[in-house]
Amino acid sequence: MPDSGNLPATTLVIVDDHPLFRGAMRQALSGGLDVYLEGEEAYGGEVQICEAGDFVGLQKILKTNPDVDLVLLDLAMPGVSGFSGLLVLRAEHAGVPVVIVSASDDPATVRRALDLGASGFVPKSAGIDTIREAISNVLQGNVWKPDDIDLAAEPDAEIADLLAGLARLTPQQTRVLSMISQGLLNKQIAYELSVSEATVKAHVSAVLQKLEVDSRTQAVIRLAKLGADALAPANTL
Repeated sequence: MPDSGNLPATTLVIVDDHPLFRGAMRQALSGGLDVYLEGEEAYGGEVQICEAGDFVGLQKILKTNPDVDLVLLDLAMPGVSGFSGLLVLRAEHAGVPVVIVSASDDPATVRRALDLGASGFVPKSAGIDTIREAISNVLQGNVWKPDDIDLAAEPDAEIADLLAGLARLTPQQTRVLSMISQGLLNKQIAYELSVSEATVKAHVSAVLQKLEVDSRTQAVIRLAKLGADALAPANTL
């Protein structure tokens, strides 16, 4: 077991719109994590913590800090709702593991978050020791979930196909899909993304093809079946 005093700091980002919750998490994690080795990398010892109150703040942190080791992400906050933030984050920063910390902790939500790329899922009701255990496990490259959650394959074949399609979307296509779910027209999406309408049309066509639907309306209807607000309005994405 290595000496924690010789280990590099582990950088975490807590993303939640409630300052009191972020403060409680900071206090819980600032004492350090369990020390361990993962290949040639060592984690543990001192913990550096960044905080963001919305998804835009998280994106700014990730752009300016390339050394982030893990993100603790709520499913619902300003700038993101449901699974949209997780999808964009996994697409843009695939090397940074994400642990969902959410009050929505039913089995279907947990399973689908993990299917969409989360490395862990911790209910907000979990104790401090559980949170620390989850983070330590994920930093070792493992997937962590509550013990009472069954990770059997998605029983709904339609949902399984939808999850596979969402996982194939590019970051820009994910943004476009999120805006479609808000009812924005191509002209409005083009303005928000600073691209041409022709580019938006190409993205929409690709999204519909990957989701195996024929129209924007069908795409929104399919997304609603995911639960956890799916890609509910997130107008700052």
